[in-house]
Amino acid sequence: MKALVIGAALSGIAVSKLLSSKGYEVYLTDAREISSKSELERLGIRVYDMGHPDLLKEIEYDIIVKNPGIKYSVPFVKYFKDKGYKLLNEIEVASSYVRYNYGAITGTNGKTTTTTLLGEFLKTKNTNNGPAGNIGLPLSDIVMNHPCEELDIAVEIAAFQLLGCEKFHPVVSVCMNLTPDHVDYFGDVDAYYEAKMLVYKNQRDDDWFLLNVDDDNVVRFAKDIKCQTVTFSLKKDADLMVKDGTVTLFNEKLFDVKDLKLPGRHNLQNTMVAAAMAKRMGVKSSDIENVIRGFNGVKHRLEFIEEIDGVRYYNDSKGTNPDSTMVALEAFDDNVILLAGGYDKKTGFDSIKPYLHHVKKMMVFGATKYQIKELYPDAIVCDTMAEAIDIAHKEAVSGDVVLLSPMCASWDQFNNFEERGDQFASIVRELKS
Repeated sequence: MKALVIGAALSGIAVSKLLSSKGYEVYLTDAREISSKSELERLGIRVYDMGHPDLLKEIEYDIIVKNPGIKYSVPFVKYFKDKGYKLLNEIEVASSYVRYNYGAITGTNGKTTTTTLLGEFLKTKNTNNGPAGNIGLPLSDIVMNHPCEELDIAVEIAAFQLLGCEKFHPVVSVCMNLTPDHVDYFGDVDAYYEAKMLVYKNQRDDDWFLLNVDDDNVVRFAKDIKCQTVTFSLKKDADLMVKDGTVTLFNEKLFDVKDLKLPGRHNLQNTMVAAAMAKRMGVKSSDIENVIRGFNGVKHRLEFIEEIDGVRYYNDSKGTNPDSTMVALEAFDDNVILLAGGYDKKTGFDSIKPYLHHVKKMMVFGATKYQIKELYPDAIVCDTMAEAIDIAHKEAVSGDVVLLSPMCASWDQFNNFEERGDQFASIVRELKS
């Protein structure tokens, strides 16, 4: 049996090891250098980095796994797609080897907080439970370590990944919301929205799909749902809702709103959804309440870093589109010094305009700095994020919030949003010291 893995990010390396352990002759290729090449080759994996040699096209494969971030239009990928191969996702492959229960979270925004919280809830049942997918360990690593255990796993799954899933079956799923994103990958917004709805395609009668009735796009695109639909809302009556300061599911209490430490109504929604999913996956209400009381947030998602001379600094590096930044701005009053800019995903920035009243001052940096300045003419143009932080530190007064929420991907100046957020946190902590 032969397997081709295209892309050697964490999930690509993990699924290569898993397939190798299952008896496959694995060929792993990446356009970039693979730092763990020697280790992988010692495991018998054939590694081709710094490009995709034509010799790989001459082999007949039983399975091909593609990193979800690699576009189908890349010539090497297109070659196999045109030959009729199914290009699978790491989650699809890993889940085929075990009997786990999955809670799957997709949507444009809110996925990471919701997945992290669901993972924390599930750990109260078994410490080997937890998050996987876009956060936490690749699912393949968990399967390698716990091949015979029946675990409960919270899976953050992107639209890219859902395109490569044929049989992946969550017992409960949700599409948190839908706003324009990744048009550069999908070509148009409707294709992106339709890909998100693949999250429930393999669900069965007694499974749950949580439907956000506050989001018109979700309601419009959620069709042909074969499992039980559980509605949720922050604004009106629903199966999952807020009533007199209490979050209820089917009129039963899940938790008190006052116990939630995270800022913003979006985080209330994230917590509601995670708690309802946990309930479906067998977590006790008392454990849900205890976890909420001790939960302080997710790294790179409105993450509190430091307070310096009365100024609070927040890292929202995962705010890679305008809608994420809108949500972040709504969590605060009108005292925000916003740091924004980065790689252009071609989604436009006009949608942020109604939320700019929260912004007291703005520093823009990166490839999109002049585009964003058009929306906020008083913005100070900087070459780098480090320069933006330095100026914000000098301009801020007690009571202000300095918020890194870039509205853009990080790829113009950083390898990923994590690196960007870590640099922000490091510079701020240096200022503190």
